[in-house]
Amino acid sequence: MKTEQNQKRKFDKNVFGRVIGFLFKSYPVLVPLTALCIIFSAAVSSIPSLFVQRVLAVVDKSLKEGTLDWNVTKTEILPVIALLAFLYVLSVIFIALHTQLMAFITQGFLCKLRRKMFDGMQNLPIRFFDTNKHGDIMSYYTNDIDALRQLVSQSLPQLLQSAVIILTVFSIMLWFSVWMTLIILVGVTAMIFVSRKIGGGSAKYFVRRQKSIGRTEAFVQEMMNGQRVIKVFCHEKAAISDFDKINDVLYEDTFKANAYANVLGPIINNIGNVLYVLCATASGIFLLTGVKNISISGLAFSISILVPFLNMTKQFTGNLNNLTQQINAIVMGLAGAQRVFALMDEQPETDEGYVTLVNCTTDENGNITECEKQVGQWAWKHPHGDGSVTYTPLRGDVRLFDVDFAYEEGKTVLHGITVYSEPGQKVAFVGATGAGKTTITNLINRFYDIADGKIRYDGININKIKKADLRRSLGIVLQDTNLFTGTVFDNIRYGRLDATDEECIAAARLAGADDFITRLPKGYMTELTGNGSNLSQGQRQLIAIARVAVANPPVMILDEATSSIDTRTEAIVQRGMDKLMEGRTVFVIAHRLSTIMNSDVIMVLDHGRIIERGNHEKLLGEKGVYYQLYTGAFELE
Repeated sequence: MKTEQNQKRKFDKNVFGRVIGFLFKSYPVLVPLTALCIIFSAAVSSIPSLFVQRVLAVVDKSLKEGTLDWNVTKTEILPVIALLAFLYVLSVIFIALHTQLMAFITQGFLCKLRRKMFDGMQNLPIRFFDTNKHGDIMSYYTNDIDALRQLVSQSLPQLLQSAVIILTVFSIMLWFSVWMTLIILVGVTAMIFVSRKIGGGSAKYFVRRQKSIGRTEAFVQEMMNGQRVIKVFCHEKAAISDFDKINDVLYEDTFKANAYANVLGPIINNIGNVLYVLCATASGIFLLTGVKNISISGLAFSISILVPFLNMTKQFTGNLNNLTQQINAIVMGLAGAQRVFALMDEQPETDEGYVTLVNCTTDENGNITECEKQVGQWAWKHPHGDGSVTYTPLRGDVRLFDVDFAYEEGKTVLHGITVYSEPGQKVAFVGATGAGKTTITNLINRFYDIADGKIRYDGININKIKKADLRRSLGIVLQDTNLFTGTVFDNIRYGRLDATDEECIAAARLAGADDFITRLPKGYMTELTGNGSNLSQGQRQLIAIARVAVANPPVMILDEATSSIDTRTEAIVQRGMDKLMEGRTVFVIAHRLSTIMNSDVIMVLDHGRIIERGNHEKLLGEKGVYYQLYTGAFELE
């Protein structure tokens, strides 16, 4: 899968460019303005050496002449100090401005990035969520985004600031003395060599660290969801052992990443100290031997150059050290960005459909007279190559012709499935776990696409129907119920967002959920949290059925819809379900044969093949697998 392939890749050097590009695209004016503020404040902090040199030159000249004239001081020194003070005041203003702008840009950048990630994730195929652990996906939004936050809010500004200071100081050094600058270059070469060697090693391990965090969170999330199972089977020690293995990998990756990153700073700092000593020694030799100074400024080598140059040496190496200290956060941020961009680069669910669902009005004979008004009957709007448009009434006629399907290439799970379900029919699938029952329903709503064969909906190939319109015509009740944070009304209305309160209540009554809902503390306005943790499993399932009822779809898919409901409640729900299923095409998957006895067609599946088909009486008469299931001679696994 593409996500796994991306995670196996080495550190992507293009990620930095993508981060910068996204920043500029998000804030095309504010980002350059912030950069200018940082550049100005950094440049101002780099130029005191020029002023110091000027002051020392005046003092040195006066001392050589044997006197220090106050008038000279006022005319040549005080203006220099005043100008420097003015620049520092401006620098403080620009620093305050850029910190505020950076805070705004960072949070806005992350907000837009999260939105882009989430919007893209909504368009990913079901296959992505089936093959990626949910805890690992959550890690994209937490750890990886937080690593990006540190990169944008701290590392990038300090990177730009240190780079400006280094370039400015280096230019001033050349202005003062070429000989001394050459000594600095030797040290810089050593620093760059060390940084590349150590920084490259840390980058590799920071990428591994981000992946390990994702795996750890995925495991913890899985264990939290399965706490009851863990305790029932006394699996605590085994769970701890499994966690220790994953946690040890995270420890190793984090340790190696930080070991590389943390050793870099002291090494660079000591190279800087050595450089300072070398510059001090060389400058003393130059002064004592009278070596001619070579510089852009043409100044002779003197104390007025020596003092500021040594200060610049400390400033230069100090900022190089600051630059390398940011490697830790930069690499970690880029490792997080690489994972985030890998998620954003996932291929969205493809949809070549062009047949859409519209509302139409009909005459007395049921013929369509006018469409695309929100009244009347639903119909499929089918545009043709010659420019003409036909409208096919939505009836719920779903048929499968010799369908083959495989989740993985070469491992076929459905073989030659043929199903004819006319409008209003109830079609049931029976079979052992893994026989292919749920897979068939997943193909009808195009969660997955078939490998061979055809599926037609009201005579139209479903590949021609837009997926959103196809799924809008289908109502699905799954075995695993998902409720969302909000009121009971909100959760029922999830089936149709424009449904009124009265329609939601009617749907709940139809599903048999009204009785328990009215006994909740606030009735339909009761807040549900944690996937409805304050409700029983059966109550959650009833709300899910009411959600489908309010959607009022022509085709329904019930995947073990009553499996979590007790026998008494099932009888109540079954009466409501019978009303709900009237006039609709219904596909039912059930282990309880009592819920499907009244089906028009019952299909028995085994290893992806239909081995028996017919109604209840017909299958009992054949005395095959269904007969054995019904009489208890054979049980589903």
